[in-house]
Amino acid sequence: MDRDQLRDLFDLTGRVAVVTGGTRGIGRALAEGFVAAGARVVVASRKADACEETAAHLRSLGGEALGVPAHVGDLDDLAMIVDRTVAEFGGLDVLVNNAANALAQPHGALTPEAWQKSFEVNVRGPVFLVEAALAHLRTSEHASIINVVSVGAFMFSATVSLYSQGKAAMVAATRAMAAELAGDGIRVNAIAPGAVDTDMVRNNDPAVQAYLGGQALLGRLASPDELVGPALLLASDAGSFITGQVLLVDGGTHPH
Repeated sequence: MDRDQLRDLFDLTGRVAVVTGGTRGIGRALAEGFVAAGARVVVASRKADACEETAAHLRSLGGEALGVPAHVGDLDDLAMIVDRTVAEFGGLDVLVNNAANALAQPHGALTPEAWQKSFEVNVRGPVFLVEAALAHLRTSEHASIINVVSVGAFMFSATVSLYSQGKAAMVAATRAMAAELAGDGIRVNAIAPGAVDTDMVRNNDPAVQAYLGGQALLGRLASPDELVGPALLLASDAGSFITGQVLLVDGGTHPH
């Protein structure tokens, strides 16, 4: 292994990556990282102006990028994300299911409407986006699916079990997809972040934010940029023998 071979391991030049929830937080950081690694990147998010601003930002970094306004809770939008990606860039190699709904209701106050809204975005959307993308991933020589879950899937997660239930379902889906799609040359893994300094976490009281950071052995919140390295490992040839795994990027929050 020499220096050139090492660089090539993480090189995504010529590959096409889709990142849902790609206009802010973890998704935006991953989109920037993929562009820096040479990928052509499609960001999908609900707001058209945020999609265009993010795509323009990625182009300003020297990359090729497309913004696709879409709601992953809408089944029709899932096919549209794939269709626009393939029409623009000719294929699809890396799919990152990052978009999430942060609804949280404690038991005793759960409503069927909230449960359905949460699971439509956090479980049904990612699963059926993979279904929509599968034919194109099968033709890729470097196909990788990354599901962004949460360390909460492995913890007690009191008061946020609605969110954590969906993330735990995606852990099971990741393992099943990896087993079923290995024969097609498609690797499927998950990243489970701990508390990250994003809008989702900042919406909590400062005391809650401090508590979340204090749960980690490293004693702080993660920066979204700290998810880029793990994602590049799983998306690139550096992770060519990794599939069916959940990579905890949580600063030591959970000893799993």
